[in-house]
Amino acid sequence: MTSQPPSPPPHQEPAEAVPTCYRHPDRETWVRCQRCERPICPDCMRDAAVGFQCPECVADGNKGIRQAKTAFGGAVVHTPYATWTILALNVLVYGASLLLGDSVNLALGMWPNGVAHLDQYHRLLTAAVAHASLIHLLFNCWAIYVIGPYLERAFGHGRFVALYLLSALGGSVLNLWLDPLNTLTVGASGAVFGLFGAVFVVGRRLNLDVRGIAVVIVLNLVITFVLPAFSGLRISWTGHVGGLIVGTLLAAALVYAPKTNRTRWQVLTIVGAAAVLGVLVLVRTASIVAGAG
Repeated sequence: MTSQPPSPPPHQEPAEAVPTCYRHPDRETWVRCQRCERPICPDCMRDAAVGFQCPECVADGNKGIRQAKTAFGGAVVHTPYATWTILALNVLVYGASLLLGDSVNLALGMWPNGVAHLDQYHRLLTAAVAHASLIHLLFNCWAIYVIGPYLERAFGHGRFVALYLLSALGGSVLNLWLDPLNTLTVGASGAVFGLFGAVFVVGRRLNLDVRGIAVVIVLNLVITFVLPAFSGLRISWTGHVGGLIVGTLLAAALVYAPKTNRTRWQVLTIVGAAAVLGVLVLVRTASIVAGAG
């Protein structure tokens, strides 16, 4: 009896390989990018008009989209982080002064002799985070809280920080030139006056009613010069006036910068203002060291 040879097994198609995410090879996925068709896992999926796209395709698509800007060229601000940071620094330093005593203000306050003879240039800016009393702190923080977010949204984070710091520096520079050399001054008032001036300039540029902020500026200047004469309370008029001048001029330069290459002009303005203030500091400290008074 003859036996039949065994029949060959039926032909089987090879199983299709399970696709894995091109960015995470250990993750299986059946979803593909609508543009490049590469497989993408849930962590790499980005919502598109139809389906999903991978991060690279989304980034490539965004290159041709003009990013939203503020009225004066800065990136759009949703949360005024710079304002909250400034407020937090003021509160933290005041808390440290309560715990450690006068040593905090003595180390941070604006002291012309310390700047000139001890090269303690940090005082030109650190004076703006130290305060002499709770009332002093609350007044300045309230002003920053009210107008800081408005200006930060108008200018963007970077321009606002530059405006604030240079206004504070402007107050310290005038203090260095005109106040008695052994006077210690603390407070964010110079920066606050700079913000007042900036609000006025921004309002004028946007054709808004600026009478309210004008009254605030005039009233605070009156208090600055009149209150000490009746109360014996010392108020640094140099810090207030110096901050107001620098803040107003710098804000005007930022809001009236030419729209063509506006960011470049604004950066040059900020750098130029810092350079001018720096030169004034060097000239004055040299004069003090030389004994010219």
